[in-house]
Amino acid sequence: MVPEIKPSESNYFIYDQYGENVMEPLGPCGIIPIKGSIEFSEKVNYYLCQRRLQYSSSDSGHSSNSPGFFRKDYRIAVDTLRFSSGEGKAVIKETTRGHDIFILADVLNHSVTYKLFNKTNYMSPDDHFQDLKRVILAISGKARRVNVIMPFLYESRQHKRNSRESLDCAYMLQELHDLGVENIITFDAHDARVANAIPVGGFESINSTYQLIKALLRSVPDLDISAGKLMVVSPDEGGISRAMYMASMLGAPLGVFYKRRDYTSVVNGRNPIINHEFLGDNVDGQDIIIVDDMISSGESILDIARELKNRKARNVYCAVTYGLFTDGISEFQKAYDDGIISRVLSTNLIYRMPELLTCEWFVDVDMSKFVALIIDAINHDASLSRLMDPTTKIKALINKKFGEDN
Repeated sequence: MVPEIKPSESNYFIYDQYGENVMEPLGPCGIIPIKGSIEFSEKVNYYLCQRRLQYSSSDSGHSSNSPGFFRKDYRIAVDTLRFSSGEGKAVIKETTRGHDIFILADVLNHSVTYKLFNKTNYMSPDDHFQDLKRVILAISGKARRVNVIMPFLYESRQHKRNSRESLDCAYMLQELHDLGVENIITFDAHDARVANAIPVGGFESINSTYQLIKALLRSVPDLDISAGKLMVVSPDEGGISRAMYMASMLGAPLGVFYKRRDYTSVVNGRNPIINHEFLGDNVDGQDIIIVDDMISSGESILDIARELKNRKARNVYCAVTYGLFTDGISEFQKAYDDGIISRVLSTNLIYRMPELLTCEWFVDVDMSKFVALIIDAINHDASLSRLMDPTTKIKALINKKFGEDN
């Protein structure tokens, strides 16, 4: 009889297909953060160390003889240097031979600078991606395997062709695949179908719904999910599946906005939005959760929040994976002061401006522990299914908070 294994997010071990023997890792685990991911890697490294200590302190039977399994620091130092001309190179300070390497890449960290002809230049996503490729080249094929964890997928908003346009995201994936990257892990990809660009490559887009719901329930302890009290809203037709999943988990109805655009003109590379039209039930007196993959400038999501408040919604909460706030936070602060929004929840998978972290309306959702679990699972060459499907954990969370009837 195969024993039933019931993992939780923080305490389960990697067993073989029979559920009897703990699997051995593929090789020593090594984490390489490129510039922009250093702060996040510190937390990931901490949780990975704690995770590995669980093996040694339990009766799981994991062998401590696996080379490099128990370490104080899994990070491998790397310098991504820039010459004064703007050209660069990567230098790895420690051996990677035989390692299972995980490169953390936050391509949206705009706080990183370098000198360009004696002037300060801020790193763009293009700069970060070039550094990522340089690190892979510096490894020189010595690692047993190279994995890339890129929370915000580089060029993911340029994922399809509408006219004579470049297919940047697809080509980026092909580049990494050609460089020998075996697994590419991202979170809430703008369109996960871009994985078709590398049909025989490892690509996973993992959702953050569980962590967002958990943070929402903690920050809004009096949230009522009973019938007629809560609605989940998708800000556009592209995010319906994401919002539909959260609505199903919370047992709430779904509302959808669609953007009515002026297709006769193009402003800043896109057709301007004329209005946001709503498809859904009456929102009078209900709390609203607007679910999306990102907040860029925030103009659309604030327009939607105002429209919902005009329809007499009670509280508006915004839950996104990535809070870019490309136009700053002043408009969101004003919307909060005016009672338009009550909370904005976003993960720490990408860089967040220091001033954003001090806002009383902002909830920072920590994903570092989850990323450490993903690294541990991949290092054991184990299935990610239990980590990628948060349904069981969300149900347990809601039952604990509201009771079995919900």
